[in-house]
Amino acid sequence: MMRNRRGGRFAATSRKIIFVSLFLVLFCFALTAHAAEEGAAADEWATEIFKWINFAIVLGVIVWVFAKVLPPKFRSNAEKISSAITDATAAKAAADLQLREAETKLANLQKEVAELRAFAGREGASEAERLRALAQSDAQKIFLAANAEIEAAERAARLELKAIAAKLAVDGAETLLAKQLTPQTQESLVSSFVKSLEGRPN
Repeated sequence: MMRNRRGGRFAATSRKIIFVSLFLVLFCFALTAHAAEEGAAADEWATEIFKWINFAIVLGVIVWVFAKVLPPKFRSNAEKISSAITDATAAKAAADLQLREAETKLANLQKEVAELRAFAGREGASEAERLRALAQSDAQKIFLAANAEIEAAERAARLELKAIAAKLAVDGAETLLAKQLTPQTQESLVSSFVKSLEGRPN
């Protein structure tokens, strides 16, 4: 609407200029007619007046051309500028919306990071506790296994010691018997054995 008013004002101004130019032309004609009556000095004056008339006509034509050609150009430029301003406003609104969305996502991201850190802390503490309990359980199992192994080794050592002691006792007894069993003793033992067999009922 503002553009229409400007175009109307420009057209009204150009019409006024055209009317003034025509008035000047008529005025110059009147002066020329008056100068023609005056004579030779008037020839120079008439030449000067015709120059002004030509100038007024050319100026009127130029103003008329500008009045016809320039308003649509100005209107087209104004529409382009207005369209660019509208596009820029829409782009700014879209950018502001994206900025707000990005700020919201960033705030949510910071919350999520804080929650993940807290969760990781809790999980780390529970995992450390689980590993500590597992290590204690493994240590206890190792301790029990070591005790069982020590007891088994102790039992094996005792049995081996008993076997060694029995062997030594047998060896000692054999040695002692070998020393004490003379051929006479052997004969007496055999005869007493035979007698004991004879005395038994069949």
